Amino acid sequence: MFISTKMGGPRYSSLVGALLMSSLAGLCLSNNIKDGPNPITLISDGLNNFQSTSFSIMDHILDHFSFTTFIRPAGRCSDGLLMVDYFAKFLKLPLLDAYLNKDGNFTHGVNFAVSGATAINDTRLVSKYNVVSTTTNHSLSVQLGWFKSHLDSICSNASECKKELAKGLFLMGEIGGNDYNFVFFQGKPIQGKPISVAYQMVPEVVDTITAAIKEIINLGATRIIVPGNFPVGCMIVFLAIFKSNDATLYDDHKCLKHLNKFAKHHNSQLQKAIRGLQKNYPNATIVYADYYTAFNEALQHPSYHGFERNVLRRACCGDGDNEYNFNFGRLCGNVGVPACKNPQHHISWDGIHLTQHAYRVMAKWLMRNILYGLTHVS
Repeated sequence: MFISTKMGGPRYSSLVGALLMSSLAGLCLSNNIKDGPNPITLISDGLNNFQSTSFSIMDHILDHFSFTTFIRPAGRCSDGLLMVDYFAKFLKLPLLDAYLNKDGNFTHGVNFAVSGATAINDTRLVSKYNVVSTTTNHSLSVQLGWFKSHLDSICSNASECKKELAKGLFLMGEIGGNDYNFVFFQGKPIQGKPISVAYQMVPEVVDTITAAIKEIINLGATRIIVPGNFPVGCMIVFLAIFKSNDATLYDDHKCLKHLNKFAKHHNSQLQKAIRGLQKNYPNATIVYADYYTAFNEALQHPSYHGFERNVLRRACCGDGDNEYNFNFGRLCGNVGVPACKNPQHHISWDGIHLTQHAYRVMAKWLMRNILYGLTHVS
């Protein structure tokens, strides 16, 4: 997902770009580049479910989401706000509308994210890896195309765009997680082919993200946040699907060790690529956002952050006949699937995405750890 928005305060008077989530759905925002507070731009998997795609089921599913903050469906795969929303609030910006929302207000930002989006395009996923993207064909390259079309509509020339983009902040991700998720859904990833295919995909996923970062830098971006992957071995969806009686497969937090090891591998390769970009583009500030550690902050100190220990590994919204309250056949948003009364006590909203409160905890940790890098540009 790709998002662009204006940032509050004198230091931030331009575009920001962002790419947000690794789960099955995410958020992406974008912003026009007129004078005013600096914008944020997001590219990721997320909010753009306003037009029909080859998989229209998401439009129905999303009707059950976002009730904590919005009281009505808001296109967010959570009970309320996502991390990018908290980033916007921290920067004193309005929440960003989705690019495909015909009634959206883009004077302060635009969101290009699409639920279930992948980094690698769907045709390539099938032809090289035999992996099918089951939610959307709006991959990272499609979102970048929307972003460039948006620039064409608001800039008189490339020089004007470059000048304004240089004042903004871009969030490139989290993206890439769905590429791997669709592999894991095809078979048990603890051993054998699925996990090996995912490892084979890492170089291309990282290269695709890197190429997108280069592209927005060449367009004028100077401040870019690049999120890593979550500790996917702690996600309810995978804990439920790959439940095992073999205690050696789990760590101290009852997360699947092999999946978390894989997430760390992706993150290490992404950070290596970011270091290369920092060397090659010394005039741009490229900051890694450690989603892995930010998530672990909530998991390791649940009581401090207001989570209840007895539901740490239980979805708030779901209808699963198991300890995780998760069933792929009865996903949150389907008719008759209930939601808990106190989502703020849960980390997981629907087994795939997190609750508003979990995103808030992560966003606070991330802003403390990346703010310096964003505001001190060489």
